[in-house]
Amino acid sequence: MTRLTRADLDGLPAYVPGRNLADLTRELGIAEAIKLASNEVPYGPLPGVVEAVTEAMLHSHRYPDMGAVELRGALGERYGVAPDRIVTGCGSVALTEILVKATCLPGDEIVYSWRSFEAYPIISAGAGATSVRVPNTAAHGHDLAAMADAITERTRLVFVCNPNNPTGTSVRTAEIDRFLADVPSDVLVVLDEAYREMVTDPEVPDGISTYADRPNVLVLRTMSKAWGLAGLRMGFLVAQPEVAGAIRKVLTPFSTSLVAQAAAMAALAQEAEVRRRCGLVVAERSRVTEALRKLHVDVPESQANFVWLPLGDQAAAFGAVCEGRGVIVRPFQGDGVRVTIGTPEENDAFLAAAEVALDQIG
Repeated sequence: MTRLTRADLDGLPAYVPGRNLADLTRELGIAEAIKLASNEVPYGPLPGVVEAVTEAMLHSHRYPDMGAVELRGALGERYGVAPDRIVTGCGSVALTEILVKATCLPGDEIVYSWRSFEAYPIISAGAGATSVRVPNTAAHGHDLAAMADAITERTRLVFVCNPNNPTGTSVRTAEIDRFLADVPSDVLVVLDEAYREMVTDPEVPDGISTYADRPNVLVLRTMSKAWGLAGLRMGFLVAQPEVAGAIRKVLTPFSTSLVAQAAAMAALAQEAEVRRRCGLVVAERSRVTEALRKLHVDVPESQANFVWLPLGDQAAAFGAVCEGRGVIVRPFQGDGVRVTIGTPEENDAFLAAAEVALDQIG
């Protein structure tokens, strides 16, 4: 039989989303479950978003503004950058794919920490680029010195996921300063800040205000997390105008939908409510972390809306016990388990399940 797809994709793992209620209903007969696997916020759409989406749907037979001019203007005002430095897209993960397409040819190298965001190796391989994985530190964070040492003349991109998904750990300003001083000027450093709004450590920098003016730094953001638009897919990046312009050339046409643009505009008007909700998440994050440590789990300090349980080869077993008790978490077998911070009631259910799971796996 004639092969119609690339042979090298056979060895590429598929992106694995967090399991959903339908999975547990089908496999375990559980009708009600709590999903703490995908880092969503649990509080519903922000005020005004549903109304904006409803209004936008009346015009959905028309193409959206391909340049997202109004939205880029609002984002530029919010983050203090010129609109020509902003590119919007269908979530930050889609922008990551476009970014690799705009910078890498087959054989070029992309450096990132591992474990980090699981889309990095998939996107790299999809573009024919070579992944250079630098092991996390013993504290489950980026080893920026080792990442700098891993850069070669073939390196085109370096991803720094800050806070890191799935471990929640962060790198601080002094570390990033040293790292950027060692990175060649023709290598693009991407600060992937999907969880920036949940950061409370003052030593963890805001990439846009601190580093985005550098020619070889690009900052990725999403509105899927703190801004509550995960189901509408909205992300953006900030870069120098020439970099942003080049990326815009290979952007999928009309990929920022009319409805997503309207939702994002409405969400941006609710910054005070976003801060309030993030405060709730942060408070619960501290409570869940402390409770897990009392159960003798070495949970690293998280600056995101999830916590990391470094359970290694017991990750899948822990996840299975939690699912059996109606709580969906995200195991990464061999490494650990990522658990999203939900409402207090959801977190209580998880902690009860975690206590049972830890007892069962020994």
